[in-house]
Amino acid sequence: MLTLPKPEVIITHESDLDGFVAGLLLQRLAQKLYGEKIPLQAYHYNFWKTRDLRERAAWVTDFTFESRMDKPDWLVVDHHVTETPAKNATLRHDVNKSAGLLAYELCQKHGLGSPTLDRLVHLNNVADLFLENDPDFDVAGDYAGLVKIYSFWNLHALTDGELEKLVDHPLLEVMAVKRRVEDPIGYAWSLKNLSEISPTVGFVDNIVGNTNQIVHQLLDRGATKYTALVTLFRRSNSIFASFRSRNGDALKLAVKFQGGGHANAAGAILPKSVRTVEDGVNFLRQILNPKTEAPLNNLESLFAKIEI
Repeated sequence: MLTLPKPEVIITHESDLDGFVAGLLLQRLAQKLYGEKIPLQAYHYNFWKTRDLRERAAWVTDFTFESRMDKPDWLVVDHHVTETPAKNATLRHDVNKSAGLLAYELCQKHGLGSPTLDRLVHLNNVADLFLENDPDFDVAGDYAGLVKIYSFWNLHALTDGELEKLVDHPLLEVMAVKRRVEDPIGYAWSLKNLSEISPTVGFVDNIVGNTNQIVHQLLDRGATKYTALVTLFRRSNSIFASFRSRNGDALKLAVKFQGGGHANAAGAILPKSVRTVEDGVNFLRQILNPKTEAPLNNLESLFAKIEI
């Protein structure tokens, strides 16, 4: 059985259900192994990239493995594409599984599995990997929406940090109604109000409904000429950009803004100078439409033609 180092802290992704599930599962595993509750910290991508990795030992999940994390006594449980080999850290990595599922497999090896957790981890896996052909896809989206709507730490407080309390939680009834009623209305409105960021990137404005589902439908139905779509939203006095695609462009776009994620689902926090969604749209247009070289005036054009 894999020997795991005792962590000083457990670090996870704050923006989605997968980070929520994976982080709490690893915290539970550490408590089982070491008899104490290890502190849990959660970050968005941009904050995580600038965080000083000062701990001697840590467990990290749902963040792309990179060289600065390749340290002895560090465990990284993740599923994002990485080109960095693990030489010192312990890396549990599989791009075909969610971080939550990878963390749960470690828990199961130490007797921490249960039918309730089986179901939650399955739904998280379906939602995070966007397994649209799975019969539980719609319900999984409702679970994933909980973190988007109520936020990581609010949900943590509501469940007392106990994942089992999330299964069949009354708030899921709210999510189901929102999906049935709001999503069709939101889709129609967003389709009508698409605007161009660049020749290949469209901005999806949304006033009602599950934005992720609406963007997915726009791409899946080929309802737009753009190969990638971006949505913007405000949280904690910051403007977040969420990129979606079907050809791998989403991650490439997020990286331009110091973000990260999956090939077709990625995100980034825009600079602090970007204070509104309108500012965000203008900022994205500036970055993704580099200025062409100014045309030469007539005299400069004449000299340009003369070979010296």
